[in-house]
Amino acid sequence: MIDQRELPRAEVWLELESPEEVVEAIRSMVVRGAPAIGVAAAFGMALAATQAAKAGGVDLDRRLEQVGRALEQARPTAVNLRWAVERMRAELVASRQAGADDAAVAAWLERVARELHAEDVAACIALGRHGAALVPADATVLTHCNAGALATAGYGTALGVVRSAIEQGKRVRVLVDETRPFLQGARLTAWELMRDGIDTTLITDNSAGALMCAREVDLVVVGADRVAANGDTANKIGTYTVAVLARENDVPFYVAAPTSTIDLACPDGTHIPIEERDAREVTELWGVRVAPAGVRVRNPAFDVTPARYITAIVTERGVARPPYLDSLRALAAPERT
Repeated sequence: MIDQRELPRAEVWLELESPEEVVEAIRSMVVRGAPAIGVAAAFGMALAATQAAKAGGVDLDRRLEQVGRALEQARPTAVNLRWAVERMRAELVASRQAGADDAAVAAWLERVARELHAEDVAACIALGRHGAALVPADATVLTHCNAGALATAGYGTALGVVRSAIEQGKRVRVLVDETRPFLQGARLTAWELMRDGIDTTLITDNSAGALMCAREVDLVVVGADRVAANGDTANKIGTYTVAVLARENDVPFYVAAPTSTIDLACPDGTHIPIEERDAREVTELWGVRVAPAGVRVRNPAFDVTPARYITAIVTERGVARPPYLDSLRALAAPERT
């Protein structure tokens, strides 16, 4: 996988050789973005099965449960991670019920991981087409964090909407929030969009409100790490602020997320666990300290945008609108049956 910590300074590819390396890659944000870490987790479990089968004398089923728990704990907010691990657990059970030995189980799980990868790309493309219908023929889109190809198996969610709109002949400009403190917008989104030749302007996070007030933003499109049953949505810290500003300035605010991100078991945003990350992400820039030694730090990685601020939630199966308790269940139900 590409090491996203190094972008845009260098394009470094890593070959992960153990499930533990996959866990660490997710935890340390080598790979990030809810759909992408879900796919990575599936491959991590397939890798564990392959190695256990080759080693011999290893309880493959117990090893997979150990790896699954470690993956789930790597980053707790994104539901796609848990969803992918649960899918692989279910496939393990199915393979055993079919009479598969360890070698056949490993092959079975590798096939499923590859299928999940392909399914995510297809979902993003379909999601992009649904979202493109919401984009005016000539529009400036504001986005926060990175919800592009880097955050998925390919194509992207929020950036998938942008790409699809452009493919349909629409004239789209993108304002990219830098997204403190890890700068996913400045480092990753701007890099992606510029590689595609898309009109891109980088802004500081605290510029968004002023530009909305000046009528320089036509709509906001962001991704999501978890969507609760009532439509409350967890996304990168700062998203809630953007949503409030969008409401104040009558700017449509859209969430773009595959149905695997919808957690119908989570009733509302108060039940979404929020990851707290290392203080050094705030006190240092590229290893150089910029804050006084000893200062206390809060570094939540995500915030929750209440459903009342969300104009619509775009999925690969269509667009959900309020009341989300009904519309999300209708879209996500096939995923859970």
